[in-house]
Amino acid sequence: MIIDCHGHYTTAPPALAAWRDQQIAALDDPGAAPTRADLRISDDELRETIEPNQLRLMDERGIDLTIFSPRASFMAHHVGGFETSAEWAAICNELCHRVSTLYPERFAPAAMLPQSPGVDPATCIPELTRCVEEYGAVALNLNPDPSGGHWTAPPLTDRSWYPIYEKMVEYDIPAMVHVSTSVNPAFHTTGAHYLNADTTAFMQLVQGDLFADFPTLRLVIPHGGGAVPYHWGRFRGLAMALGKPELEEHVLNNVFFDTCVYHQPGSDLLFDVIPARNILFASEMIGAVRSVDPRTGHHFDDTRRYAEAAKLSEEDWTAIREHNARTVYPRLDALLKGQGR
Repeated sequence: MIIDCHGHYTTAPPALAAWRDQQIAALDDPGAAPTRADLRISDDELRETIEPNQLRLMDERGIDLTIFSPRASFMAHHVGGFETSAEWAAICNELCHRVSTLYPERFAPAAMLPQSPGVDPATCIPELTRCVEEYGAVALNLNPDPSGGHWTAPPLTDRSWYPIYEKMVEYDIPAMVHVSTSVNPAFHTTGAHYLNADTTAFMQLVQGDLFADFPTLRLVIPHGGGAVPYHWGRFRGLAMALGKPELEEHVLNNVFFDTCVYHQPGSDLLFDVIPARNILFASEMIGAVRSVDPRTGHHFDDTRRYAEAAKLSEEDWTAIREHNARTVYPRLDALLKGQGR
């Protein structure tokens, strides 16, 4: 089977964005804030947004299951305070859970956290717990920059993040390190901020010793790892200069990369540089790049084509498309086994 480890609910019903607009407008007038009960989205509306979009493309591209989380750019942790993010995360996580309930063999939920700039990450624990225990979340999204492009948060190796890591280890659940919207005009959200963050997160992990404290912690760096595969020699050299072990020992037992790279040469580089055991199939389809490549006639985000055109052994391709995801996401593996898959 083919498991897509990186999907977002980018086609949610318009009522969701309208509710969010009202919530933001009420930041200066709390009495006008909407309640969760004000948002009414029926199951039929969910089906109308999923079946002609994500589900159609999954069928066309032969993708069996997608790990499905709230729209990354909508997380917008820089908006309001913790209470704002808590309400917003709860609503978005519920919708992804409902989609996975409507299509239990096609989607598995992943949770966004109610992060907020300058707020202790431990405040996210109740929502993380709820999503795992009540919604069956198999993963979570962790934003290393809740400020939206101004990078006011400490590095991922800082002890302030440890309460989240402790809970992840307890639940044996991984996190995708994924930023949200950039409000810094120097950084385009999907063209710069996302890729910068992937690269930055990896370097933070190289600089620190996080996995000495959490040897079973697993982090997925999306978008092919940003600049990481392209500059692998630089990172190896920097690790040596910092007195760290080789990257295979220092980080690759715990860090994984997805295949959201939207051209053949970039995909080939990823497969050539990063060990196959550290690569998970993903497309992030109906995401940042939705158009058709005029040079190929296929969608940029049809990443299966790049993998199948690469010089991968059948063993490596099988690992990338299925087995690695089942290893990195044990709760997903248990879910699939419960379905007889």
